[in-house]
Amino acid sequence: MVFTREQYERERREFRWNIPDGYNIAAVVDAHARARPDRACILWESESGEKRALTWRQLSDLSSRFAAVLMRLGVRKGDPVLHIFPRLPEAFIAQIGTFKAGGVAVPCTEMVRAKDIVYRAETAGARVVIAHTGTFGEVEAARGQCPLEQFILIGGERPGWLSFEKEVERAPVVPPVPMAAHDPMTINFTSGTTGNPKPVMHRHRWMYGHSRVTARYWWDASPDDLIWATTAPGWAKWYWSPLGVGLTTGATQVVYYGKFDAERYLDLLTRYPVTKLCATPTEYRMIVQVPNLGRYKTSLKDALSAGEPLNAEPIEVFRDAFGVTIRDGYGQTESVCLVCNYPGLPVKPGSMGVPTPGPGAIPIDEEGNPVGPGQVGEIAVPVGNPGIFDGYWKDPDLTRQVFAGKWYRTGDLVRVDEEGYFFFEGRADDVIKASGYRIGPFEVEDALVSHPAVVEAAVIGAPHPVRGQIVKAFVVLARGYQPSEALVQELQEHVKQVTAPYKYPREIEFVTDLPKTPSGKIKRAELRKRELERRGGGT
Repeated sequence: MVFTREQYERERREFRWNIPDGYNIAAVVDAHARARPDRACILWESESGEKRALTWRQLSDLSSRFAAVLMRLGVRKGDPVLHIFPRLPEAFIAQIGTFKAGGVAVPCTEMVRAKDIVYRAETAGARVVIAHTGTFGEVEAARGQCPLEQFILIGGERPGWLSFEKEVERAPVVPPVPMAAHDPMTINFTSGTTGNPKPVMHRHRWMYGHSRVTARYWWDASPDDLIWATTAPGWAKWYWSPLGVGLTTGATQVVYYGKFDAERYLDLLTRYPVTKLCATPTEYRMIVQVPNLGRYKTSLKDALSAGEPLNAEPIEVFRDAFGVTIRDGYGQTESVCLVCNYPGLPVKPGSMGVPTPGPGAIPIDEEGNPVGPGQVGEIAVPVGNPGIFDGYWKDPDLTRQVFAGKWYRTGDLVRVDEEGYFFFEGRADDVIKASGYRIGPFEVEDALVSHPAVVEAAVIGAPHPVRGQIVKAFVVLARGYQPSEALVQELQEHVKQVTAPYKYPREIEFVTDLPKTPSGKIKRAELRKRELERRGGGT
């Protein structure tokens, strides 16, 4: 629907969660399959041109068969299962099948290294992993170092692995394990400024929250839509959109398995009548660089952007070409959509929009008091709100620490105007947002210091006109090493090998020392300020 300001204010006042006790996403999929069994759920295309379609009946049937596979392997209600696979129809089958077996999904990006797999498996306590042939080597390297005992492979066969395709084909259709809205659903690992990624636990009510909030107020999605979200299964955004919007509303969705290419994306938008697109700011910035953009004829009614603020220029170019205004939305791995530009309400350049009904996000000061127009505050949500996560997996101390007060603090700073629009001002912590990825500086610093040439390292997000931010490292070299372009490349490759490749520093500056507090902590804020000034104010 198209919102007026009066409708928006009314829904904020009157919103009630009313979460059904038995709500779970697997039951929702089965309901869609009964209502429209032969309608396409997934329209899939690969970079090589291969095409496949998956109907709601097929997703329901195949996921039930995969649930039987997991049950036979000993997966019981509440057991975590590692997922490491790309954008494939099998991703949906494996995810819904995991839930039907009562399992808790542990999504991992395809770019994880063996040490990341070990950490996630140990932290979650996972015995079973479902991986793709592209991630086979890293999982094999982790074998024997963590609790993983059962290995299921999508897209091929290897000794010591079960074939996903063969196991599903011969498995019976079994009834799902009864699941409730309060049962654990996912463990999503999210990067912080220090230490290892934290295991954010969501219950099945998270999907209900997306259907009530994200799908309605940001996407305005319905079963009649053909949607395309360019995210991948290892990220929380996959659970926001392909599952939290696509599967909950019953919409058909396009899934593309290939690297980003602006002209290829535009070709897909002309061949598939996509009505709603959700992409990253970086992808939009690259798309609007394509010459004669208006020659591509699309069916777009809405374009959504998430991950970091999108500047005004690509919004204007996209609108001129397609007649659609890109609408920003904001949330976290830990939440549903907290702030967005509603369909119908004016889009203000540089604004992430206004708070959504339900979560009740507001900007607060350091003492926890709401801030007024023109002031900067940290986005916060009342503790106990169904619009946010339910704690950290098997870490009650950290959970109590985060939920000790009245507010769950997001760490994101905003300025609010007279009409209640939020404008992003920066991070209260040091997490880097680069091309839609959240990168904790500690992980990159730790990888750099593991190289013999590096004594100390500090990592920040440096402004970039296309990516929003890039990872930049300030490095103090060990005795006997001299700065050189060859050493820069060597350190970059070293980081790619030690941690996920997308985290590598695109810029490295060699320094003699790092700014520190009296207690010895690196003052990243000072480095960010220097970098912003050096670049003439950033973007």
